[in-house]
Amino acid sequence: MLAASSTVVVAQPVDWPRYKVPESGAVVDIPTSIFSKDAGKPESGYGRRFRTSDNSAILTVQTVTNDEGDSPAVFLAKKNPPQNVVYRKVTHRFFAISSFHDDKIWYNRCNFVARLATCVLISYPASEKRQWDGIVTRISNTLASG
Repeated sequence: MLAASSTVVVAQPVDWPRYKVPESGAVVDIPTSIFSKDAGKPESGYGRRFRTSDNSAILTVQTVTNDEGDSPAVFLAKKNPPQNVVYRKVTHRFFAISSFHDDKIWYNRCNFVARLATCVLISYPASEKRQWDGIVTRISNTLASG
Protein backbone atom coordinates (compact mmCIF):
# COMPACT_ATOMS: atom_id res chain seq x y z
CA MET A 1 0.00 0.00 0.00
CA LEU A 2 1.23 3.49 -0.71
CA ALA A 3 0.92 6.36 1.70
CA ALA A 4 0.19 9.70 0.09
CA SER A 5 1.88 13.01 0.81
CA SER A 6 1.72 16.26 -1.11
CA THR A 7 5.47 16.24 -1.66
CA VAL A 8 6.32 12.59 -2.13
CA VAL A 9 4.66 9.19 -2.19
CA VAL A 10 6.42 6.77 0.12
CA ALA A 11 5.89 3.05 0.38
CA GLN A 12 5.11 2.22 3.99
CA PRO A 13 2.85 -0.11 5.93
CA VAL A 14 -0.63 1.31 6.39
CA ASP A 15 -2.61 0.65 9.57
CA TRP A 16 -6.40 0.41 9.09
CA PRO A 17 -8.09 0.44 12.51
CA ARG A 18 -11.86 0.78 12.66
CA TYR A 19 -13.17 4.16 13.81
CA LYS A 20 -16.58 4.21 15.50
CA VAL A 21 -18.82 7.26 15.83
CA PRO A 22 -19.88 6.76 19.47
CA GLU A 23 -23.22 8.57 19.19
CA SER A 24 -24.47 6.60 16.15
CA GLY A 25 -22.49 3.37 16.15
CA ALA A 26 -21.36 3.98 12.55
CA VAL A 27 -17.96 2.54 11.67
CA VAL A 28 -15.29 2.95 8.99
CA ASP A 29 -11.73 1.77 8.48
CA ILE A 30 -9.28 4.69 8.59
CA PRO A 31 -5.63 4.58 7.54
CA THR A 32 -4.26 6.22 10.68
CA SER A 33 -0.71 6.10 9.39
CA ILE A 34 -1.90 8.47 6.64
CA PHE A 35 -4.57 10.47 8.48
CA SER A 36 -2.41 10.85 11.55
CA LYS A 37 -3.59 14.21 12.92
CA ASP A 38 -6.84 14.77 14.82
CA ALA A 39 -8.59 17.77 13.26
CA GLY A 40 -11.49 18.06 15.71
CA LYS A 41 -15.20 17.68 15.36
CA PRO A 42 -17.06 18.02 12.05
CA GLU A 43 -18.98 21.21 11.34
CA SER A 44 -22.26 19.41 11.99
CA GLY A 45 -23.45 16.15 13.44
CA TYR A 46 -21.30 13.64 15.28
CA GLY A 47 -17.93 12.22 14.36
CA ARG A 48 -14.35 13.33 13.81
CA ARG A 49 -12.05 14.98 11.29
CA PHE A 50 -8.54 13.74 10.50
CA ARG A 51 -5.66 15.30 8.52
CA THR A 52 -2.46 14.08 6.96
CA SER A 53 0.75 15.15 8.70
CA ASP A 54 1.42 17.71 5.92
CA ASN A 55 -2.21 18.96 5.98
CA SER A 56 -2.63 18.19 2.26
CA ALA A 57 -5.62 15.90 2.78
CA ILE A 58 -8.54 15.74 5.18
CA LEU A 59 -11.03 13.03 6.09
CA THR A 60 -14.29 13.74 7.86
CA VAL A 61 -16.41 10.94 9.31
CA GLN A 62 -19.79 12.15 10.45
CA THR A 63 -23.33 11.13 11.23
CA VAL A 64 -26.01 13.74 10.64
CA THR A 65 -29.75 13.61 11.15
CA ASN A 66 -32.07 13.14 8.22
CA ASP A 67 -35.12 14.48 10.04
CA GLU A 68 -37.33 14.50 6.95
CA GLY A 69 -36.44 10.92 6.05
CA ASP A 70 -35.20 12.00 2.63
CA SER A 71 -33.98 9.40 0.18
CA PRO A 72 -30.28 9.64 -0.71
CA ALA A 73 -31.23 11.33 -4.02
CA VAL A 74 -33.38 13.97 -2.34
CA PHE A 75 -30.85 14.53 0.47
CA LEU A 76 -28.09 15.03 -2.10
CA ALA A 77 -30.20 17.39 -4.22
CA LYS A 78 -30.89 19.56 -1.17
CA LYS A 79 -27.12 19.94 -0.69
CA ASN A 80 -26.89 21.58 -4.15
CA PRO A 81 -23.83 19.71 -5.44
CA PRO A 82 -21.73 21.54 -8.04
CA GLN A 83 -22.44 21.07 -11.73
CA ASN A 84 -18.97 19.71 -12.51
CA VAL A 85 -19.43 16.37 -10.74
CA VAL A 86 -17.24 13.69 -12.35
CA TYR A 87 -18.56 10.67 -10.42
CA ARG A 88 -22.04 10.12 -9.07
CA LYS A 89 -23.72 6.95 -7.83
CA VAL A 90 -27.08 7.10 -6.08
CA THR A 91 -29.02 4.11 -4.76
CA HIS A 92 -31.89 3.76 -2.30
CA ARG A 93 -29.32 3.24 0.54
CA PHE A 94 -26.42 5.59 -0.26
CA PHE A 95 -24.90 8.15 -2.56
CA ALA A 96 -21.29 8.69 -3.61
CA ILE A 97 -20.15 11.78 -5.44
CA SER A 98 -16.80 13.25 -6.46
CA SER A 99 -15.40 16.24 -8.29
CA PHE A 100 -12.52 18.69 -8.50
CA HIS A 101 -12.16 21.99 -6.67
CA ASP A 102 -9.05 24.03 -7.32
CA ASP A 103 -6.14 21.59 -7.03
CA LYS A 104 -8.06 19.06 -4.90
CA ILE A 105 -10.34 16.12 -5.50
CA TRP A 106 -13.22 15.80 -3.08
CA TYR A 107 -15.20 12.64 -2.49
CA ASN A 108 -18.34 12.25 -0.41
CA ARG A 109 -20.27 9.08 0.43
CA CYS A 110 -23.31 8.94 2.69
CA ASN A 111 -25.11 5.80 3.86
CA PHE A 112 -28.71 6.10 5.05
CA VAL A 113 -30.41 4.14 7.83
CA ALA A 114 -33.63 5.27 9.48
CA ARG A 115 -33.32 9.03 9.97
CA LEU A 116 -29.52 9.16 9.98
CA ALA A 117 -26.94 9.69 7.26
CA THR A 118 -23.41 8.55 7.97
CA CYS A 119 -20.84 10.12 5.67
CA VAL A 120 -17.18 10.21 4.78
CA LEU A 121 -15.85 13.33 3.10
CA ILE A 122 -12.33 13.20 1.72
CA SER A 123 -10.30 15.96 0.09
CA TYR A 124 -6.84 15.29 -1.33
CA PRO A 125 -4.39 16.62 -3.96
CA ALA A 126 -5.60 16.04 -7.53
CA SER A 127 -1.99 15.51 -8.60
CA GLU A 128 -1.92 12.36 -6.43
CA LYS A 129 -5.14 10.80 -7.72
CA ARG A 130 -3.63 7.41 -8.58
CA GLN A 131 -2.00 7.05 -5.16
CA TRP A 132 -5.27 7.93 -3.41
CA ASP A 133 -7.68 5.78 -5.48
CA GLY A 134 -7.24 2.61 -3.41
CA ILE A 135 -7.30 4.49 -0.11
CA VAL A 136 -10.53 6.30 -0.96
CA THR A 137 -12.11 3.08 -2.23
CA ARG A 138 -11.31 1.17 0.96
CA ILE A 139 -12.58 3.96 3.20
CA SER A 140 -15.78 4.18 1.16
CA ASN A 141 -16.35 0.43 1.05
CA THR A 142 -15.90 -0.02 4.81
CA LEU A 143 -18.34 2.73 5.83
CA ALA A 144 -21.21 1.09 7.71
CA SER A 145 -24.08 2.74 9.54
CA GLY A 146 -24.67 1.75 13.13
